[in-house]
Amino acid sequence: MTLKISQFIADKNPATPCLIVDLDVVKQNYLTLKSSLPQAKIYYAVKANPAAPIITTLEKLGSYFDVASLGEVKSCISLGISANRLSFGNTIKPIHAIRESYKLGIRLFAFDSAEELEKIAIYAPGSKVYCRIMVVNDGADWPLSRKFGTTAEQAIHLLIDAQEKGLKPAGISFHVGSQQKTVKAYQHAITLAANIFKTLQNRNITLDFLNLGGGFPANYSDEVPSTEDFGKTISTTMKELFPKEPPHLFIEPGRSVVGNSGVVRSEVILVSQRDETGKNPRWVYLDIGRFGGLAETEGEAIRYRFETPYDNLTTGLVPCVLAGPTCDSADVMYEKNPVMLPPELKSGDKIIILATGAYVASYCSTGFNGFAPLNEYYL
Repeated sequence: MTLKISQFIADKNPATPCLIVDLDVVKQNYLTLKSSLPQAKIYYAVKANPAAPIITTLEKLGSYFDVASLGEVKSCISLGISANRLSFGNTIKPIHAIRESYKLGIRLFAFDSAEELEKIAIYAPGSKVYCRIMVVNDGADWPLSRKFGTTAEQAIHLLIDAQEKGLKPAGISFHVGSQQKTVKAYQHAITLAANIFKTLQNRNITLDFLNLGGGFPANYSDEVPSTEDFGKTISTTMKELFPKEPPHLFIEPGRSVVGNSGVVRSEVILVSQRDETGKNPRWVYLDIGRFGGLAETEGEAIRYRFETPYDNLTTGLVPCVLAGPTCDSADVMYEKNPVMLPPELKSGDKIIILATGAYVASYCSTGFNGFAPLNEYYL
């Protein structure tokens, strides 16, 4: 937690649950990415946190934006972002979203299937398109290899078809999985993409860019490779596979830009020891849960860190299952692998959930069970 956030909590004592983001951290993360991959054009993944203060902060630094819905397109444009700085990166788009985005000036669309390509050709004629391919997601906490992407062979046929339909085949994209902890994942994916570039070049189609997607990790409870480590591996691989005329490089970071910029302040509602022996984990009920923004606790791969009032006072820690405030029995977190918290924790205590700047506010449901979405503060 940054000094700015600590001071804000001390001065304002904001009601819980709330998300508090330090925009200086967002700036620094962006600049670190830029210095690690200076040849790359950064398209911030708006879905990670679409808050206006984040978008405007990044726009001033020169960022482009990866949008995944018509709503995100309109939101960015309403903030003064030019349409030529937006890429519609979702490969599954309703017809009306393609049509309306095209009217708003969007000319760069992702696809990974023949039918999506046909829709773009009809409702966004003459646009630039790029094909998302499937790549191995080993090493990622949040794999993304099932729902999206096509094979390398199919991508070649689709991009040839794109040209025949009057579109401009512009590039290849992939995603190595969110919270990717293996640097070599990008090496393997770039190698696969390079073969597509070469095959299409032999057929007189020259692609303009390679989009590496996101995946760059934030710091949760485990050590992760640095942004600089990823940058070195990517740059070396690009030089090896594209020694003469490398394509332009795009990246779509989200988590790595905003993840560690924010914290959630929450209140303990109840602490329960649900057996007389005390051998089983305690249950700690918070005023935020999976439906209030902590959706990424699903599967327990994303493991948040916690700060409590007793961290410097307790003599030991005990295993705790966490749960949200709703009456939904699925509103439970870390039941398989409980978190370790001080035994002194009790109702009314405030806790801080670290590194919650990404995929928390954007996952927050609207009033489920009568619980209002968490408040957000951007400093």
